[in-house]
Amino acid sequence: MKKIFNYLMAGAAVLTLATACSEDQLETSPTTAVSGSTMTQSSDAAMIALNGIYRSMYTSGWSTTANTHQCFGISAYNLCADVMGDDHIMAAQGNGWFWFDARYNVKARYTSSAWRSYDLWFAFYQWISNANYLIAMDEEGLTDVDKMYVLGQAYAVRAYSYWMLSQYFARTFKGHESEPCVPIYTEPSVAGTQGHPRSTVAEVYDQAKNDIIKAVEYLNKSVNTSLDKDKSFITYPVALGIQARIALSMEDWGTAARAAEAVINLGQYNIQPVAAASFKKNTSNFINNVGAGNVMWGSSIIADQSGIYASLYAHMDHDADMYGGYDAAPKRINADTYNLMGAADTRRCWWNPDDENNPYQQEKMHFSDINTYLGDYVYMRIEEMYLAAAEAECMQGNEDAARNYLNTLVKTRDANYNCTATGTAMGKLTSDRTGSLREAIIDQRRIELWGEYGRLYDIKRLKQGFIRTVAQGWPNDPNILLTNRPSDDPENYMWVLTIPQAEFDGNASLDPTKDQNPTGDK
Repeated sequence: MKKIFNYLMAGAAVLTLATACSEDQLETSPTTAVSGSTMTQSSDAAMIALNGIYRSMYTSGWSTTANTHQCFGISAYNLCADVMGDDHIMAAQGNGWFWFDARYNVKARYTSSAWRSYDLWFAFYQWISNANYLIAMDEEGLTDVDKMYVLGQAYAVRAYSYWMLSQYFARTFKGHESEPCVPIYTEPSVAGTQGHPRSTVAEVYDQAKNDIIKAVEYLNKSVNTSLDKDKSFITYPVALGIQARIALSMEDWGTAARAAEAVINLGQYNIQPVAAASFKKNTSNFINNVGAGNVMWGSSIIADQSGIYASLYAHMDHDADMYGGYDAAPKRINADTYNLMGAADTRRCWWNPDDENNPYQQEKMHFSDINTYLGDYVYMRIEEMYLAAAEAECMQGNEDAARNYLNTLVKTRDANYNCTATGTAMGKLTSDRTGSLREAIIDQRRIELWGEYGRLYDIKRLKQGFIRTVAQGWPNDPNILLTNRPSDDPENYMWVLTIPQAEFDGNASLDPTKDQNPTGDK
């Protein structure tokens, strides 16, 4: 058997490389079991490697050994992109976790291995490295279906990782295709492998696009009813969901519509109603259970794998009162965004505008069991697919179809909702109103996916600027209000992180004087 990466993914000197391990090491490595697996004995190593990748997607302390309380995989990266936007308000600094993301004060820290640039770069390149080993694996004992199942997930992980790297280390796709993005690796790496130069934005997106096409094809041909029940794995519909995300970023509306609609038409997931209940009275409204019928992809957290303080709900659950600083940094929704909901919208219970100490405090995301620090991480829900299909159809001029997807979703939250808008116009700023159909769709993305998706990803691709104000609920602090910063300019470089110095130190193909992203805002 060819070597496959250890799930612990011990880092080598160059961030794009990692340490391989032998089959014997793989067999003794701790991992999460796959419920109901029917794959052959000879595929165990591949499954252990896949389990390792997925477990690292919610585990803290491996992508960086410092600041681990804000570095716990996918949910941390989405929360980072959320607080960098306009809708997810941090009411105070607390202990500082995510505060420096929110106030755009991390780019100058690229020489440190404790900050966001290093964390993101290391994590996604480790997942790419592991995926490359799986793709290159030639295991005679694997059946064709098993090979496609493993390969499909590996291609999906690689596609997702390159797409996410592009979100953080380059400007958005349209209009910036020829600008530098990140290095591309498609072969297994070993100690001494020559580092690659930066590829263009277009090349990185093409890599992600082509990888997700293969993932969709292979996973569609290898549907495994027992394995596919484990929502921590990237299954066929999840691959389609990732394809829709990539296509939206590329303004490839036809692909986005086809992918999102294919998931909807499978009938495998159902929109989850949000019950009309007072705050915290109906725990089924919380977004913390991968077993819910609307969840496509997420991580089921068990007690001995909980991050405790280094976890999503430690930051989100204001009632937990964990470690002092968490409780001192409550998360709120922008008051203007909250008021986009109709009076009868049941999602109003996700935030409490009447909380005396923390108006508009979030109630959407809580521990499922604070005593054991449990709460599943949700990465993708079927509701997102309705919104993606609506926007993609709108942008193709199919407004009846767009309104149908939008109304189908929102009527489950507000029976009085009925969008009749037309057009695609969007304001220069996110606070500017046009009354268009596309704006109505984006409004619902802002509400429905708050705290889950990463609002900045949408702001960038929509090429809008934003302005934070005290009236919206932001603290009266010029640093968090971004006073005199160009957040109102969608061409800014505030949203583009610096490449970690460790990459330059270990990659001779990169020159820090020429290849580093701007350290300033422009």
